[in-house]
Amino acid sequence: MQPSKTRRNSLDRALEEHCRALAECRRCALGPGVLPIVSLARRPKVMLVGQAPGKVETGGGRAFAGRAGKTLFRWFERIGLDETTARNEIYIAAVTRCYPGPSPSGRGDRVPTLSERANCTGWLDDELRLIRPRLLIPVGRLAIERFLPRLPLEDLIGREHEVEYAGGKTVALPLPHPSGASSWIHQDNHGELLFRALDHIGARLRELGIFKARGLRSVA
Repeated sequence: MQPSKTRRNSLDRALEEHCRALAECRRCALGPGVLPIVSLARRPKVMLVGQAPGKVETGGGRAFAGRAGKTLFRWFERIGLDETTARNEIYIAAVTRCYPGPSPSGRGDRVPTLSERANCTGWLDDELRLIRPRLLIPVGRLAIERFLPRLPLEDLIGREHEVEYAGGKTVALPLPHPSGASSWIHQDNHGELLFRALDHIGARLRELGIFKARGLRSVA
């Protein structure tokens, strides 16, 4: 058996075991009905890291299943990447894996606490070591700051960044959060920065043989 095929089979088994354990995680006292999100991908070359699940994902299962997910996958469709392919080929993780609950302000979701993030960090570190991603896509401020310096989003989005993670280094292409609660994309030239970031992601995915992207025309 070729070494690359052996590694793919080994990764498949390792991620299956990892996701089974993740689905059973109850480290945070968030209530009996709050369960972790789990990725479908088993032989990924790319990782997408979000912030935390929304209310729609309270019971676990797929990440980005609500309104923010619809926006995210619409962005990807602009470069020719459909949702099914994205979910099967990109390992979708998050800084925290369970819905943290509503924000006390009544607008959006609560930001996960430092202890909740600490409880989850081992899951993400293990995934990075297992997958050794060729491309990392952090989505939203919380995920971006997990890998990149704390700078204005306009200084980060639309550019490629070399980042180090537990076990290696890779290229990161951050995206703003697709939530309707975020107004960043509608300010100044931020739509163009998103356009540029998606274009870079499409090019990288083509290089990795994940799909054949088409030209990107609009992000509206």
